[in-house]
Amino acid sequence: MTRDTPIVLVSNRGPATFHRDERGELVATRGGGGLVTALTGLVNHRDALWIASAMTEADAEASRRYGGRSFACQVDGTTYTVRLVESDPEAYDRFYNVVANPLLWFIQHYLWDLSNAPDIRRNEVEAYENGYCAVNADLAAAVLDEVGEGDAVVMLHDYHLYTAPRMIRRERPDLFLHHFVHIPWTQPDAWRVLPRDIREDIYEGILANDIIGFHTRSYKRNFLLCCRELFGLDVDDEAGVVRHEGREVWVRAYPLPISAESFRRTAARESVREFEEELLRRRREHLILRVDRADLSKNVLRGFTAFDLFLTQHPEFREKVTFIAQLMPSRQDVPEYVEYLERIEALVAVVNHRHGTTDWMPIHLKLRENLDEAIAAYKHYDLLIVNAMFDGMNLVAKEGPLVNERDGVSLLSENTGAHEELGEFALSVNPFDVQEQADAIHRALTMSAEERAWRSAGLKRIVTARNPGNWVDEQLRDIEAKRAGEPPPPIEAAQQPPAAERR
Repeated sequence: MTRDTPIVLVSNRGPATFHRDERGELVATRGGGGLVTALTGLVNHRDALWIASAMTEADAEASRRYGGRSFACQVDGTTYTVRLVESDPEAYDRFYNVVANPLLWFIQHYLWDLSNAPDIRRNEVEAYENGYCAVNADLAAAVLDEVGEGDAVVMLHDYHLYTAPRMIRRERPDLFLHHFVHIPWTQPDAWRVLPRDIREDIYEGILANDIIGFHTRSYKRNFLLCCRELFGLDVDDEAGVVRHEGREVWVRAYPLPISAESFRRTAARESVREFEEELLRRRREHLILRVDRADLSKNVLRGFTAFDLFLTQHPEFREKVTFIAQLMPSRQDVPEYVEYLERIEALVAVVNHRHGTTDWMPIHLKLRENLDEAIAAYKHYDLLIVNAMFDGMNLVAKEGPLVNERDGVSLLSENTGAHEELGEFALSVNPFDVQEQADAIHRALTMSAEERAWRSAGLKRIVTARNPGNWVDEQLRDIEAKRAGEPPPPIEAAQQPPAAERR
């Protein structure tokens, strides 16, 4: 693969989203989400065309202004070449709000309460056929239109686009297709929620790729297991290869790092310092922090329940510790998420009423997204809680330790993607064991300075060992090797177990 080979990125959410300013002009701002952050590193590394859905009416207007074709736009100092694909609004609603979220998201995070949900009816099947597949077809058509008869490497991203690869492969079998899945891949039984035809269609879609990437070795193993158990495919676990329709599909793990350099620059901003001053003015002896979306998978309720239990069992910490929880409301058009946020607020009220005093509120809940405010808290926590039930990677687990100035301890769920890299130096917990989490809170707040320093140094060392450029290079090297007809390389160094597991 030469540097002249065009790269086409495809995702649901693009790097730029448009809105009208006070003068009525269309203005581009940065697209939200960790996926955009990750892929911006790739764009800074290599020229690429980015194809994404037009998610708002302003996005659609911007697309129409360029005749539905690709165009250049600048956001936060980075110039992107983008194509925003407009789909039928009803099809997009079905694609996003019925199939991608919640159906696939819940499957891939083990969120369904199977005794009650889901109930697959004609509505869900039609939403898959006329929504999910229709939007995938729109994006696939845009790829084929932009590539024309030329060569390209097409890099698709995440759970929104499982059927697009087969649509592209059908028209251009010579194109190289790479798919990175940014969320967990669950074990076979979780996928049996789906009707057999839909399940087979999704797997045939993703197996049309040449390489499939995941954040962790665990998710890679789960995918290989699904291919074997659900479909009886020929799988080579050692090489990470699935043989399907006469092709060898490589299945790899590429843990996503953060850009330590750019994140530290952000942490040095004056706006961060202003939030720090306010935080330090009100700070108690101990500070516990969590920064999350208010997503069911993040396990917020059990985190607060563990803190409640900790205060009950260790009353000596009353009025000495504050738990700041900065949560961004998420997917409020999905009923389950509306109910979850209501339960979070109710539980916080109960804990604060049970333990609080006239001048001390144990939990300070902030329902907003503010990066500068979050980074200010990152710098000064004594304990960072990341107790997700299941998570693709969780970059908070890397961002916090990077800029923390107090040798803060990390409480980390064993089911987060970040745990494969950071588990040796974090307090590892079972996200469903509330007592273990309460005990871990106590251990963190009573830990010796020497152990805190050792753990903090270990986390910083791992977080700074790789950057997004490395993540991109690892994928491009595998793409180049497979395009050249080389055999699958040895198991990735990044997939080696941490030292604690090897001992």
